[in-house]
Amino acid sequence: MEQNLHIYNSINRQKEVFTPITPGHVGLYVCGPTVYSDVHLGNVRTFMTFDVVYRYLSFIGYKVRYVRNITDVGHLTGDSDDGEDKIAKKAKLENLEPMEVVQKYTNGFHDVMRIFNILNPSIEPTATAHIIEQIEMIQAIMANGYAYESNGSVYFDVRKFSEKYPYGKLSGRVIDDLYTNTRELDGQDEKRDSLDFALWKKADDSHLMKWQSPWGVGFPGWHIECSVMSTKYLGKSFDIHGGGMDLKFPHHECEIAQNVGATGHEPVRYWMHGNMLTVNGRKMAKSDGNGFTPEELITGNHKLLDKGYSAMTVRFFFLMGHYASTLDFSNEALQAAEKGYRRMCAAMKLIAGIQPSPASSFDVTQWRNACYDAMNDDFNTPIVISQLFEGVRVINSTKEGSITLTAADIALLKSTFEDFFYRVMGLQDEEGKENSQLTDSLMQMILNMRAEAKANKDWPTSDKLRDALAAINVQIKDSKEGTSWTYEG
Repeated sequence: MEQNLHIYNSINRQKEVFTPITPGHVGLYVCGPTVYSDVHLGNVRTFMTFDVVYRYLSFIGYKVRYVRNITDVGHLTGDSDDGEDKIAKKAKLENLEPMEVVQKYTNGFHDVMRIFNILNPSIEPTATAHIIEQIEMIQAIMANGYAYESNGSVYFDVRKFSEKYPYGKLSGRVIDDLYTNTRELDGQDEKRDSLDFALWKKADDSHLMKWQSPWGVGFPGWHIECSVMSTKYLGKSFDIHGGGMDLKFPHHECEIAQNVGATGHEPVRYWMHGNMLTVNGRKMAKSDGNGFTPEELITGNHKLLDKGYSAMTVRFFFLMGHYASTLDFSNEALQAAEKGYRRMCAAMKLIAGIQPSPASSFDVTQWRNACYDAMNDDFNTPIVISQLFEGVRVINSTKEGSITLTAADIALLKSTFEDFFYRVMGLQDEEGKENSQLTDSLMQMILNMRAEAKANKDWPTSDKLRDALAAINVQIKDSKEGTSWTYEG
């Protein structure tokens, strides 16, 4: 934690030294997915960005509480206060209960996170599990004079709030310009002003997801859930709030207003925003035919892809760009990432074969420090990767004899690759991963054969399989929960 970490703070538009509210501890909140459809690559990039942030903060010694929510109600079509709930709309289309839609796409989201080796957060709260807390925060905002009821709905009074506090500080919007540019929407007559946003919406009989409240039957607005869940688990003020650049306005701007309106406290010390993906120079969008899912990217089943790319190739490609910069997808860029990733994995396997020398002709400590310097400069993974490639050059040069390393420096070289390649950037050696998966599959097949033999009272076959595994140091353990195995070679 002595690392001199700097983070680009979106609200102040500059890099700042990171100083957590509580020494040794970090509260991190990231806006999670709205689970009404398959996760898209823009989501994957955002969650991978904050996976690296989480990994690095933990790596340098902080105890991190990482909260990433699931939006399962209140996010309306068009990200507005009018229209249909995205989850309810999908439920009607697929003839499902809304919570079936939520479960289906939450499962899918978690599957994609595992594929890309994105760690689970410390807490993953859902909006529907925090309805009471959302109602309580709305009541606090109303009690402070910054919200009003209208026809069973409750709206945040932006004009009243802006008389005392700056609204638009995060996004850089000027409130008078916002009023000028706001278009009229259905239901506008319920609001005192066009910029006012919903904290609670009245639900009609056809609405599938609704709860009782002091203002009648309805459902929470989209923005209030993140204000509630972030502060419930991280406190009225916490360290880092992350999300995609597209959430700056209105979502994050509204979060700030809600928190200040309820408590008088700015909720977040450091705001971080990841940038978008482009494809061949154009914004990625399904409507333009240039948006593809993680599955399509891995299988290559898309007209814009020459072939499929492994999950770790894609992760390596993402990390070759700084999180705050746009990243352009092309077959050429992906193929270059694949080549670089494989080259790095191959070089790392050669470290064990380096013969130590009495003296080193390369400063491994300085090189390791350069990796830290890059991460401390606003999590600059492209520079870390360039430093790791410098390490690849050193490894290859030791084979040629043009660089010598002591045993201690060889060990430091190896630990640096393990620390930054595996632990910080979350990359994996897919060849080893595939072998592990094959072993697990084969072992499960053998255990199933043994279970079938035991069920048929074919004790000779059951014993033969057990003894054959024992001969190669695989120990079988039967219990009430089932059969497990361990390798003791």
